[in-house]
Amino acid sequence: MQAILILGLVLVGVLSGAAIAYVIGAASIFTFLLTDNARFMAVLPQRLFSQLDVFAFLAMPLFIFAGDLMNRGGLASALIDFCMSFLGRLKGGLGYVNIMTSVFFAGVSGSAVSDAAALGNALVPQMRRRGYSLDYAAAITGASSIIGPIIPPSSILIFYGALMETSVTALFAAGIVPGLMLAGVLMVMNAFYAWRYNHPGGLDAETPPILPSFVRALPAMALPIIILGGTLFGFMTPAEAAAVAVVAALLIGFAYRQLNGRAVWESAKRTAVLLGALFIILCAISTFSYIAALEQWPQAIAAQIERWGLSPLQYLMLINVVFLIAGMAMDVKAAVALFAPIFVPVALAMGVDPVHLGIVICFNITTGLLSPPLGGVLLILATTVDIDYWRLIRVTFPFFLAEVALLAVLTFFPAITLALPRALGLS
Repeated sequence: MQAILILGLVLVGVLSGAAIAYVIGAASIFTFLLTDNARFMAVLPQRLFSQLDVFAFLAMPLFIFAGDLMNRGGLASALIDFCMSFLGRLKGGLGYVNIMTSVFFAGVSGSAVSDAAALGNALVPQMRRRGYSLDYAAAITGASSIIGPIIPPSSILIFYGALMETSVTALFAAGIVPGLMLAGVLMVMNAFYAWRYNHPGGLDAETPPILPSFVRALPAMALPIIILGGTLFGFMTPAEAAAVAVVAALLIGFAYRQLNGRAVWESAKRTAVLLGALFIILCAISTFSYIAALEQWPQAIAAQIERWGLSPLQYLMLINVVFLIAGMAMDVKAAVALFAPIFVPVALAMGVDPVHLGIVICFNITTGLLSPPLGGVLLILATTVDIDYWRLIRVTFPFFLAEVALLAVLTFFPAITLALPRALGLS
């Protein structure tokens, strides 16, 4: 009963518009007092520090910094030109370009919101000039940006791995196939819409020359290969790979003549702001997890699941429902940090593979970025491309349903996710 009351207070606070860190932190302190556990707050400072003192977290700010540098350094335009050179002559070619650019860009930024902002600025106006409707251009951009956090390197995979003590390298390997499957699903949908609505494209479409665009995009395309190859084959830790990404982002940005000292400084300031906000959330979540452990809420959930007689697969479906609902109203990392420590230990005790579970949860919560009422990608796109928010929700809904269907497939068939990690000896 106490757990339901506290979660209700958190939900009310979030819906009221208050900062999530303040809501969770205040609710947690209130719970300490309500449950007569105030004496345990004396060890909170030590616990907060230990939660942040995790080596895997070192990779996250570096990848955020690298992704922001790439956004400012002309990477998106180089990748768009290259994808246009060999996909632009297809019917609905710019839709394919949008998806493929997200695949390449995912290997650098690892952020759906960053991808949506970059492609919303660079590609949506181009699609409009070529004859696509604003609705479709915005919808395919939002849907394809979800690829970013699934294909590594991904900040949400790093965050989950550090939080739940799961191998980040194994999560990186496990995210590749689901990310490519998502790209394949979106390409099939783009082909259908191109046929149904007679989208522009064809052999007479104007496209950039292949060789010059390939040469210009080569550094950007090589970077994900270097990062993934280094981490998956043991040459670099994720943190070292993130440092390489920052150096490469600087070199590529200056080579493209899109970066200067001021842009680098602005990128560093933005990274610091994002990191500060993230660590405040982590401190609040750590406080919440502490009182949850003291009150044995995970054990209570496990006991309830046992009474219901749920199988591991049924419990995974329950987790999917919880995280989908959370993703509709909460920040991605905040939702993972809030609910994963409560629900994940029960799943692991039931024998669910930790890597498969991590991918399902991260895919799930990332899909929430495309769902109402507070989907982060929807909010960014509505502002970037100047489209009504509720209209954007309507046109992206078919893509959201397709991504939920793919999530169900990944949940029911763990071998899809685990094939590559097992082949590399990581799972």
